[in-house]
Amino acid sequence: MAKTKKTTEVANTAVAAGYVPTLKKLYRNEIVPKLMKEFSYSTVMQVPKLVKITINQGIGEATNDKKLVETAQQELTAIAGQKAVTTLSRKDISNFKLRKGNPIGVKVTLRDARMYEFLERLIRVSLPRIRDFNGISEKLDGKGNYTLGIKEQIIFPEIDIDKIAKIFGMEITFVTTAKTDEEAHALLREFGLPFKKHND
Repeated sequence: MAKTKKTTEVANTAVAAGYVPTLKKLYRNEIVPKLMKEFSYSTVMQVPKLVKITINQGIGEATNDKKLVETAQQELTAIAGQKAVTTLSRKDISNFKLRKGNPIGVKVTLRDARMYEFLERLIRVSLPRIRDFNGISEKLDGKGNYTLGIKEQIIFPEIDIDKIAKIFGMEITFVTTAKTDEEAHALLREFGLPFKKHND
């Protein structure tokens, strides 16, 4: 819990101090000019931006053990550097012993400085820790957004492997202003997301 609090405090201090994350500088100074040229945009305003990153964890066993949600919330808060909130069931599902309003997972939405800081840690530290990692899928949603599935939260250095109660997966969604998947792919590629390379 102490690590969670420390991570959040560091993030809050960075934001309060007006600190400009490395990837935000990269976007302004390098990515914008590259995309302007690649897609022949007439103005800077046409260049797509990364708006937010949303991290979701569904905790299927939560109906039997409410403490799992609390643990997941603490872990996701540590990973994101911002307090995660619980997600609730929207309806009753008798087959799963699930009632409307029951906690079923956790999520956090990151913007601006925290978003860029998380993205940099994800690209440079966490993804390379995946065993036999050879890149991420290139499939986007058709609307200029991308969702990355992570099977284990232990790839994040903020998680103490010796103290985890259960392995949780998560979905990380990158929401952009891109009008096409091609533009969104180019934006995320320039940020450093390691898409799988195809041999032509």
